Amino acid sequence: MGISALTPPPAAGDSMQTLLEFADNRLLVDLCGEYDRNLVKLEAELGVQIIHRGNQLHIMGQEHVRARAAETLKSLYARLKDGKGMEPGDVDGAVRLSAGEAGERQLEMFRTGQVEIRTRKKNVAPRTKAQQDYARALFENEMNFGIGPAGTGKTYIAVAAAVHFLTEGHVDRIILSRPAVEAGEKLGYLPGDMKEKVDPYMQPLYDALNDFLPAKSLQKYMEEKRIEIAPLAFMRGRTLSSAFVVLDEAQNATELQMKMFLTRLGEGSRMAITGDRSQVDLPRGVTSGLAAAERILQGIKGIGFSYFTSVDVVRHPLVARIVEAYDRQSPSQV
Repeated sequence: MGISALTPPPAAGDSMQTLLEFADNRLLVDLCGEYDRNLVKLEAELGVQIIHRGNQLHIMGQEHVRARAAETLKSLYARLKDGKGMEPGDVDGAVRLSAGEAGERQLEMFRTGQVEIRTRKKNVAPRTKAQQDYARALFENEMNFGIGPAGTGKTYIAVAAAVHFLTEGHVDRIILSRPAVEAGEKLGYLPGDMKEKVDPYMQPLYDALNDFLPAKSLQKYMEEKRIEIAPLAFMRGRTLSSAFVVLDEAQNATELQMKMFLTRLGEGSRMAITGDRSQVDLPRGVTSGLAAAERILQGIKGIGFSYFTSVDVVRHPLVARIVEAYDRQSPSQV
């Protein structure tokens, strides 16, 4: 890798330190970030001190956190060496993957790209253990549920997998759907045709697609109906063959709607169903189809369930703290 590491004896009165040497100083500059901002982030996250001198990084602190910091830095350097870009979220992801007893194995996966979804515009590397397991489950299971709070990447990773399957020729089309619960009876009062009425509720799905496909390719796929975005109600009566189907916000599907949707699965297709049990917008007394499916379908071969917690939130760090705060409240207090 072009990195050497050793723990030199401390000077009198100094704490132990770990020294990393990097062969490519240009990559080291990228690793540290502008004004060493990536090092500052690592210092804050892990409680270490990192000093940048020439082609060396000196890591000071307790032994276990020095080891995590060193593994994180080596993982990120390997990523840069492989020609991959690095965003602030990648630093957060590498830190998370260095935690726990399985940290070394997870970091190796992060370094080698074994868990990485390739799309036309970018590769998506899961940033937490739960995201890694979820990405793998989407490839292993014909039907997989991703359940957890907002900001954990459930829909984003599912759409990335769908684009991968389409562009690699494993399916002929992508179908993305959501229950348009917010529209309800007011849908008819909105201006425009049906597409214009429902598009605002589908915008998160469009946003994800724009991240993974060039604009011209996306437009072509949609004109050819190889990518469809439609409300859940439009799925009734269809058989979805050779398709990757994603149902987002599944907690807002009723039990009957969920059964209708799941039984659309056709030959050569797979489904990803994502939802957040804490954000049900159905009328009081109406059972969420996501909760029902979770209860009824556990243990059925070919169906997987992936779970996320606030630890897996990859949006702004404040989002994770908000989720945790709400989780601490009882339903009557929220």
